Amino acid sequence: MAILLTSCSGGTEPATPTTSAAASGPRVPSPLPTDGLLNDPCKVLTAAEAAQVGLAYPGRPINETSPSCSFRSSGNPLNSISIGAVPQNPHGISDIYDQEAQSAYFEPVSISGYPGALADTHDGRPSGNCQLWVGVTDELAVSIIPQISAGPNKTDPCGLAQKFAAAMIGHLKAPS
Repeated sequence: MAILLTSCSGGTEPATPTTSAAASGPRVPSPLPTDGLLNDPCKVLTAAEAAQVGLAYPGRPINETSPSCSFRSSGNPLNSISIGAVPQNPHGISDIYDQEAQSAYFEPVSISGYPGALADTHDGRPSGNCQLWVGVTDELAVSIIPQISAGPNKTDPCGLAQKFAAAMIGHLKAPS
């Protein structure tokens, strides 16, 4: 199962993989709190944070096996970004790196210092879809998937995913 959210470009650089005992992907520098991601992923952004990345608030829960949420674009209701925690991957982002050979595209990225990868088994980027995976702990990866039907972000859905991920990380790092 793949769930991806994307954001605008900027703030990303290639990740430097390091080897963990359990898997071959990069390690998370400092684990983020994940209770909110697992219990109510629609609260990974405040209304103000959602507005900064062009999204309507609140998001709506998606009824799937993993905790997930969809945020609509504030400018075009046909555009959205979905986010989901993927606890089925017990080694977090390392599990995504281990699946590189099965990916239609795979690009390591770093989002606010956290390891990630633009990767999916189908390349929907020309159609406005992109999948971004971000390691928030060494045991949990988050999938961010923009689905952009129209507008300027259609040509760079991966950049939008990265912008959303940076906002999410900032929110999770903020003191509660």
